[in-house]
Amino acid sequence: MSAVVNDGGIPPAPQTSDSKTFARGIKDLVDGFRNSELWLHLGWTDIKQRYKRSILGPLWITVATGVTAVAMGILYGELFHQDIKVFLPYVTLGFIFWGFIETSILDGSVVFSTNEGLIKQLPAPTSVHVYRVVWRSLIIFAHNIVIYLILLVVFPQPLGWTALLVFPALLLYALNAVWTTIVFGIMSTRFRDIGQLLTTAVRLVFFMTPIIWSAQSLSSTGADASSRLKLVELNPMYHYLEIARGPLLGQHVALYHWLIVIGCTLIGWVAAMFVMRNYRARVAYWV
Repeated sequence: MSAVVNDGGIPPAPQTSDSKTFARGIKDLVDGFRNSELWLHLGWTDIKQRYKRSILGPLWITVATGVTAVAMGILYGELFHQDIKVFLPYVTLGFIFWGFIETSILDGSVVFSTNEGLIKQLPAPTSVHVYRVVWRSLIIFAHNIVIYLILLVVFPQPLGWTALLVFPALLLYALNAVWTTIVFGIMSTRFRDIGQLLTTAVRLVFFMTPIIWSAQSLSSTGADASSRLKLVELNPMYHYLEIARGPLLGQHVALYHWLIVIGCTLIGWVAAMFVMRNYRARVAYWV
């Protein structure tokens, strides 16, 4: 068959696919968000399936986190000679917010590989599964925050209007959960070792982050306290916890914590858009 030519006798330029464009990546994110009924249902179904046929059901989320947080708070409060009325809410909030971060990273890294059948059979934007993970993490967070509300009654905190800053902090958490799920989810679908590396890394970072210990306690541990504090501040997770935990403890959160988190969020979204642009269409073939 002869090629079609124009009036000048020159064959037209071949049509190129727009699958690898930022516009298609953004469209996937927008279309996925509009399918809220789907990912809201899938996320809630995940929670129900996890605790199917159990007596307490999803309340096991609250019980497990509460027992762990209270036990660790009392233990480390005694070891570090901390006031339990202050330290226990500190540790509890640390566990609650860290749980959101950990769930977003680890669950997000396997969201595509564990839903192979659904991805191949359901014609939906890739981002639907991303929002599903974030929604599921928010449900778990909502169950866990009940523990803090109980502690707030037992150990009242000096809360003011600054406590409302927890809402923009949660918004930043959700935005970070989206980009981490996109980046780690898609890349670990191609390279399965990434999921194992993330599990090890998250466990290591947990002990390096002031969750069961306080960064302020380092100021009384010797002359090199300032250098230790600087090492703590090199950990981005420290700043993520500060912007969310501080307001609920009635503490002032320095501006640089917010700037660091916002900067990390922007960098993460740049990486997410790059991954969406180049590898979004390949997920169905990699799972």
